[in-house]
Amino acid sequence: MFDILSFLEEKRDGMVHKAADIETFVNQFHQGTIPDYQVSAWLTSVYHKGLSTEELKTLTLALAHSGHVVSFPQGFKAADKHSTGGVGDKTTLVVVPLVAASGVSVAKLSGRGLGFTGGTVDKLEAIPGMNVHLSTEAFMNQVHRIGCAISGHSLELAPAEGKFYALRDVTATVPSLPLICSSIVSKKIAGGASSFVFDVKCGRGAFMQTFSGARDLAEALVSLSASLGRPSMAVISAMDQPLGKWVGNSMEVYEAIRVLQGAGPSDTETLSLNLAGTMIYLGGKATSLAEGIEMSQNTLKSGKALEKFKELIIAQQGDGAVCDSPEKVLKPAEKKYTVFASESGFVSDLNARSIGEGVKRIGGGRTRQEEHIDLKVAVHLIAKIGDYVEKGDPLLDIYYSKEEKLQQAIFYFEHAVTLQSIKPLDQNLIMEIVAS
Repeated sequence: MFDILSFLEEKRDGMVHKAADIETFVNQFHQGTIPDYQVSAWLTSVYHKGLSTEELKTLTLALAHSGHVVSFPQGFKAADKHSTGGVGDKTTLVVVPLVAASGVSVAKLSGRGLGFTGGTVDKLEAIPGMNVHLSTEAFMNQVHRIGCAISGHSLELAPAEGKFYALRDVTATVPSLPLICSSIVSKKIAGGASSFVFDVKCGRGAFMQTFSGARDLAEALVSLSASLGRPSMAVISAMDQPLGKWVGNSMEVYEAIRVLQGAGPSDTETLSLNLAGTMIYLGGKATSLAEGIEMSQNTLKSGKALEKFKELIIAQQGDGAVCDSPEKVLKPAEKKYTVFASESGFVSDLNARSIGEGVKRIGGGRTRQEEHIDLKVAVHLIAKIGDYVEKGDPLLDIYYSKEEKLQQAIFYFEHAVTLQSIKPLDQNLIMEIVAS
């Protein structure tokens, strides 16, 4: 018989749990028969003592199966990607249609933004009429019918994980590597995909700010997924400066479409091609990663990815005209404030965290999931790291709706850019690709 006190003592003392006890623990907490304070004690013990490989596998599957699990027909395989969160990260909007147009189905479950990082669901809601809350049945049918779908996470999927995360957030145990991995992978398994690609961000605008931390997380995610029969890879990408030229929900969709049109910023395109190529390779359409990336490049040049994104938008009741003339459908907020260079020099730093905090304060982000956000507020990054500017040149254009919110954000924008007399060394956007 399961005894909660003995269970807590085991992990407190660094012992290994039985699989059946972990499953019972998760189920009883989900059902409300184990109080929060006892689960909090266990989370703290895991933070300090960790979990064995088998414990982690059991916990992840228990979380995944605490609710509904998307189940595609036998033999039907779909891929999914997960980003650990960054500033200006609109790659999902490029990668999903790019991979689907290359012949690999994509079942993409996405979330809303929280804090200074943006969420794919928020971005897509900037498209008029777009439905980003598909039922499980509609989600599965669309993936099967057109090869891709993007939907918000259903409360039916891995509901116990949500309860655990809420406690992690208030018990200072969010940084626990096994708890991070079980949280991410359990939701991916519940979403029905058979292979995963993880975009692990590294830098000041990311959860993992050091390369060693990002690599540890990447390796742990790939290892856990492989142990559960889901082939996966991780791309560690730099997030010291925002990705692309735009930060803000509506204008990030605009920029993603420009990438699909072959006219977007090179960093967004490069990362998208690497992520897409990795998914194509894992999906079995390429014999090597290099071939997968080449296939994604060819698909992008052909215009098929743009056509697929338009098909996805129309399938989810959105205005497909956005893919033809994004500048007519997606516009920034009307008011504009410009940050100018106080001296001449090279941009040596464009602090992604500071930009993200500023966008949040002008209304483009939230501190609580239920908060309403302004989809039109945005920042246009006129100069990025390595660019040379003269004194008085514009650095950032800030598009906002309310003066009082701009005043709360100005400090973050005006201190985001650093100039120096010597051109900085080029940064590697793709820092490493991790395979199992």
